[in-house]
Amino acid sequence: MLCTLPEGNDVWGVTSLDNLLYVLRNKASQQISAYDTTSYRLQRRMNVPGLDTSPDMVSCAYNCCLYISGNQCIHRVALPDAAVTKWQVNEEVNNLSVSDTHSVLVTCPKSRQVKEFTTFGRLLRQIKLAHDMMSPNHAIQLSSGQFLVCHGHNDDPVHRVCLVGADGQVVKAYGGRRGSERRQINWPVHMAVDRNGYVFVVDFHNCRVLLLSPELTYVRDVASRQHFKWDPDRWGPNRLFLDADKGQLYVAENEWESGRVTVVSI
Repeated sequence: MLCTLPEGNDVWGVTSLDNLLYVLRNKASQQISAYDTTSYRLQRRMNVPGLDTSPDMVSCAYNCCLYISGNQCIHRVALPDAAVTKWQVNEEVNNLSVSDTHSVLVTCPKSRQVKEFTTFGRLLRQIKLAHDMMSPNHAIQLSSGQFLVCHGHNDDPVHRVCLVGADGQVVKAYGGRRGSERRQINWPVHMAVDRNGYVFVVDFHNCRVLLLSPELTYVRDVASRQHFKWDPDRWGPNRLFLDADKGQLYVAENEWESGRVTVVSI
């Protein structure tokens, strides 16, 4: 662990762009804080009205903006002026990612779909996931055109990270019945993929970030309870951002109404 940003309201998004680390805190603040990625000193705050719920935040260097999911819509925050626009998804929204073609991928848990939008909200396509992929949490498109999707919730017996084709069907998977054994996962909520195809997975209830190979085999735990302020009834990691150039993971961890960002060297 390199350092920890100060505690505050619970954190629902963390991303970086142009040497600034952006941290999205809970709906009470409706605010994004921007920190210098060298000193981690606060540089500015930006208000984003209308964030009733905020599951995730991602950045896009090409379009120079942030995207925030919440309240069945996507908020687009232009940088540096912080002008906010939004579009409706019209259903519950989970986590976000940005594709190599600069579109926005939105994971929709109840309909088991991944929806792809342009930067201003035009729907490009909808990918229906396989029937056994209950409660999808996060989807990332790979350069191959396939997708990585993690799924599983408290009520689901099976928790996995899956390689999924463009037809929504599972090609291969890591995990199975949820659990706390080394090669099991228990509520995989968020992911990041490096340039070589290795996958970082937030395993929420096991309080760790694990690393999978491009073939979806277990490599090692990148961060575990010793890195986090861990309490099984209070704290746990829930979001991450990979800065491949710096060799760092920014991991958001929360308790009920408090959260912080831990910086982990990889």
